[in-house]
Amino acid sequence: MLAEKRAPSELSRLSDPRLLRELSYIDGKWCGAANGQTLPVTNPADGAVLGMVAAMGGLESGMAVAAADDAFADWAARLPQDRSAVLRRWYELVKENAEDLALLMTLEQGKPLSEARGEIDYATSFIEYYAEEAKRPNIESVTSHLPNAEVEVWREPTGVAALITPWNFPSAMLTRKAAAALAAGCTVIAHPSKETPFSALALAELAERAGFPAGVFNVVTGRASDLVPAWTEDPRVRVLSFTGSTEVGRLLYEQSATTIKRLVMELGSHAPFLVFTDADLDRAVDCAISAKFATSGQDCLAANRFLIERPVYPDFCERFTARVAALTLGPGLEDPDIGPLMNDAAVAKQISQVDDALAKGAQLLTGGEGHPAGPLFYKPTVLADVPAEALILREETFGPVAALAPFDSEEEALRRANDSEYGLVAYLHTQDPRRIYRASRALQYGMVAVNRTKVTGAPIPFGGMKQSGLGREGARLGMEAYTEVKYVCRDWD
Repeated sequence: MLAEKRAPSELSRLSDPRLLRELSYIDGKWCGAANGQTLPVTNPADGAVLGMVAAMGGLESGMAVAAADDAFADWAARLPQDRSAVLRRWYELVKENAEDLALLMTLEQGKPLSEARGEIDYATSFIEYYAEEAKRPNIESVTSHLPNAEVEVWREPTGVAALITPWNFPSAMLTRKAAAALAAGCTVIAHPSKETPFSALALAELAERAGFPAGVFNVVTGRASDLVPAWTEDPRVRVLSFTGSTEVGRLLYEQSATTIKRLVMELGSHAPFLVFTDADLDRAVDCAISAKFATSGQDCLAANRFLIERPVYPDFCERFTARVAALTLGPGLEDPDIGPLMNDAAVAKQISQVDDALAKGAQLLTGGEGHPAGPLFYKPTVLADVPAEALILREETFGPVAALAPFDSEEEALRRANDSEYGLVAYLHTQDPRRIYRASRALQYGMVAVNRTKVTGAPIPFGGMKQSGLGREGARLGMEAYTEVKYVCRDWD
């Protein structure tokens, strides 16, 4: 039964109310927790309860593993084109229901509606891409090194894959993981963030309509602490894919050691944004706005540290600050530039980092406080002359606060950019082709965006270096964790 305290006018905008699911999806069935417990899902824009979801525990966690394990052999044995056809139908259904999916995402996550629509497009691109890749299993011929022998190397599906997805991109992070695993022939158990479960459950509803057999695609809601430990300990779970903080990634890494799982992890980030004197400053400012404030700054790709060469530093600060001060705030359904932050902890982090930077000598150019729109809104903020010892230049911000500082040489800029345990993405603005090459080589990051912001997409290998993660998602490389390499040597006699 749906919760009473909700915003009926907003939810009534759903063209297909069946996409609002409040039960978990296990072994082809919609089910609640055995103990009857539920968790509320709220709209961060106003705190209204949108609905309740099942708070599953260890019992249901094990049921999901058993269902996925039982379904694995049949799914793995299907012809690749058959798996492709089911994925393709899932893609078509997600496209057909894009507006409803975007609405649900905005209500539970808070991001502006136009950004939610963009995420649904992004999410569908992974399903489409891997529907095609499913038809191209990699069977590699190898010249034999032995007489009277034929040698082959095969890729086979690994087994049950556990997927743990974050609240900031609740649809795209699930399809990026699940589509790759399903295309490879793995079965999936997914745990969405307890703050944004409706997006994942809607995708499960569409997966059921697409024809995935029972047990192949499962979504288990609840608290991660009640569900995930059973998966890390269970030897039937062969792959664990996680997107979230480096701190939690370390814990999952440790917990998975006893069963030697394949791990794919997209972890923390602290992206530098470098602007050299010869850069196109108008373009650099445009890119800086989108690199910092998409998803209200709650993005692993968000630029955190803006390092600007000193001759253009004052001009950049002035232009950037004027643009930031003009950004609009409001509920996501009003499609502002900036929506609410996800929770109280996110707001507290902005306040803490801003207070720390100001206490250490930084200058506040705009923002630096909450907003009348609600307790989870924080004004987009620019800090200038931020000293190296400030927390914001050491820690991920995950919010709408930009920290600016000048540099005096290319060597200094690259040294400061690399002075971090993180290495997901770096942004580089210069028109010197030799510097582009040198800096792109020197930056210790898995991805480098040169004179632009958007670099992601289904065909590219997404991932980081150092403590920003393990493995890659997207592209053909994104299927590697979900396949095992088997070597076969056959005698001719």
